[in-house]
Amino acid sequence: MGRGKIEIKRIENSTNRQVTYSKRRNGLLKKAKEITVLCDADVSLVIFSATGKMSEYCSSSTTLIKMLDRYQKASGNRLWDAKHEYLSMEVDRIKKENDSMQIELRHLKGEDLTSLHPKELIHIEEALENGLTGVRDKQEELLSILKKNERILEEENMRLTYMLHHHHLAIDGNVRDVEQGYQQKESECSSQMQFAFRVQPIQPNLQNK
Repeated sequence: MGRGKIEIKRIENSTNRQVTYSKRRNGLLKKAKEITVLCDADVSLVIFSATGKMSEYCSSSTTLIKMLDRYQKASGNRLWDAKHEYLSMEVDRIKKENDSMQIELRHLKGEDLTSLHPKELIHIEEALENGLTGVRDKQEELLSILKKNERILEEENMRLTYMLHHHHLAIDGNVRDVEQGYQQKESECSSQMQFAFRVQPIQPNLQNK
């Protein structure tokens, strides 16, 4: 007895829906591989599940980007705007420029020079001499700035040393003034006590009466 015709509509049960998706996805990928081998066709297939998981297949003779370019040219539909194409060209330009700079840097380091012509070697020599002159000029400029800063620091240090010295002299002077004042006060107190002792009247001896 043959299988009944299945009504094509959304499967409500999530488990059954996931099982059906897995089976049919595998069937599509299998058919894509078969038509690639049997018919020597270029095939690309991209599938996204309801959860966003991607499955893809692309025949070994091409890539998905190339297939999309072919589709764009054949259908006339633009898959990306001119801005993206400009960015792609700009990336290629930057890559080429970077490769050229890497080669030039190796030459300046003295590497990979065997394939260069005499004129190219002269150009590299001039570039190195100009660079060396610039480095020396910058070095002299920095040394001049360092010497100027060193002189400023020395003057500041002398000024602070002078201020500290006078501060110490002031402190020493105050201490001596305090000591002299204390000695003077002590001398005055001693004199007053001696004077009081001398002027005190002699009391009579009551025991002799």
